[in-house]
Amino acid sequence: MLRFVSFVARYRCNWIAVVLIALVAGCLLPAAVRGQEWPYLVTYSHQMEEPGNLEIALKNVQAAPHNGNQFISTTMELEYGATAWWTTEVYLSGQHTQNDSTIFTGYRWENRFRPLLHEHFINPVLYIEYEDINHADKSLLEITGHDSIQDLWVPNDVARSFVERAIETKLILSSNIRGWNLSENFIAEKNLKNEPWEFGYAIGASRPMAMKARSQNCWLCRENFSAGAEMYGGLGDRYSFGLRQTSHYLGPTVAFNIPKGPSIVFSPSFGLNDNSVGVLWRFKVSYEIQQIGSYFRRAQ
Repeated sequence: MLRFVSFVARYRCNWIAVVLIALVAGCLLPAAVRGQEWPYLVTYSHQMEEPGNLEIALKNVQAAPHNGNQFISTTMELEYGATAWWTTEVYLSGQHTQNDSTIFTGYRWENRFRPLLHEHFINPVLYIEYEDINHADKSLLEITGHDSIQDLWVPNDVARSFVERAIETKLILSSNIRGWNLSENFIAEKNLKNEPWEFGYAIGASRPMAMKARSQNCWLCRENFSAGAEMYGGLGDRYSFGLRQTSHYLGPTVAFNIPKGPSIVFSPSFGLNDNSVGVLWRFKVSYEIQQIGSYFRRAQ
């Protein structure tokens, strides 16, 4: 699996190649079904994985930072619904930087807990993650602290020598109102070394392009699409909380939930200040396998 992540990242800043690989992989998965995805690539809603289901996803980000080399980062996600209130997920990340190298950058283990199972006006979710990644990581799954474009200028052979082991927590608040989903995330991250807490945020709003499904089968029907926008960025650290010397991004998002196939999410995120990259091209392909345990039971 680590070789697969490195293999995908080796393609030279060409996210089209990543898309093709992901689509072929999805076609080879028997009984893979469409997951109903909100069109978020950074923000979390209160949506949890169904118990017993496994979602396999490739999340990619491509950018050409000013005064730096182009890069593409690929993160493989394995998300499993342990119970109705607990979803656990493993991330494996790698990246390729033009005129530099292709490397594996680390792993993350995420857990989300939903204390209130029924739908409420505001639905809270508690998030905790352990990460073991080196400083060459360019997955940009979230922005915290004083993360900036300058972090992307460091050569891989220098950045990979610094390994960060950290705990990341999030308070996720999410509401469904008249077809709209509104989600807000507050992020707090702590390097397990003696470093201050770092903070960040992500907010998103989206809705399906049609609320009612047609009676006949349809591939490109409006109900298979959802669209919205998300904004995210850093909020400094314990000693300098706020917007000073932080980076922020804003962009539209769109998701296509292919019937009996993958879900595809795309978003160009535009940097809002000089500390940010001009544009982050984000793309995700995901597949959901229902009741993955049943396949192992049949094999016995």
